[in-house]
Amino acid sequence: MIRVSKLGKSYSGARVLHDIDFEVACGEFVGIVGPNGSGKSTLIGLLSAVERMDEGEIWLDGKPLSSYTRKSLARVMAVLQQGAIPPIAFTVRDVVEMGRYPHQTWFGNEPGESDALISSILDSLGLAALATRPVSQLSGGERQRVALAMTIAQQPKVLLLDEPTTYLDIGHQIMLMDRIRHWQQETGMTVVAVLHDLNLASLYCDRLVMLAGGRIVATGTPREIVRAELIRKVYGVMPTIIEHPVGKHPQMMLSPLSGGMKEQGRWH
Repeated sequence: MIRVSKLGKSYSGARVLHDIDFEVACGEFVGIVGPNGSGKSTLIGLLSAVERMDEGEIWLDGKPLSSYTRKSLARVMAVLQQGAIPPIAFTVRDVVEMGRYPHQTWFGNEPGESDALISSILDSLGLAALATRPVSQLSGGERQRVALAMTIAQQPKVLLLDEPTTYLDIGHQIMLMDRIRHWQQETGMTVVAVLHDLNLASLYCDRLVMLAGGRIVATGTPREIVRAELIRKVYGVMPTIIEHPVGKHPQMMLSPLSGGMKEQGRWH
């Protein structure tokens, strides 16, 4: 579904990404992980065509990403940004209906009827009772659910997530990730997510791509990536790895550092 080859990106002469190569299979849930400044958000920006690559190529569904128009790309791909929708005056239903834009004609019409689809999405995310309320009156967690509903209404084949759980409490984090995984499994959608929390990434992702210093330093299943020695090299901390009692996913426990972050052996 997605193939990335020799991808490179620089800003003002400073190299941010170096020779990035990886593939994402159709229906796979892949997490992009790594420390701050490793290039994760830049990579998701390139995959969504928001940023322009300096080197390399990205293929989407067998075609170069550069061959898609903005609207044709939106029929295939949706992006859920970090943070919630701003507190705008549009109603919840109005915002969710905006997700149908890629499927509309030049005159704003859409073949078929989308009202039932929108109502179903609102109901599935617990937003039906809020449908006529202005988004400006919602909490941050509710606005993030509205953002997810808008991407679902887009009905993409590929969903890109840029730190979608930022600013959410743990209850809303799990709710959001559960909804995304259910949607992915129900439709066969491909998901690529930038995630800070390695424990969440291990619970929800089929495979992880770990970045450090703008390079891929490891790829594999959560069990292959969430390892104490690799995390020490990449993050500069030595965790204790345990097995989750449900699903057997590896989970990381941290201890306070003596004397602060130890940089020895850390990738830069």
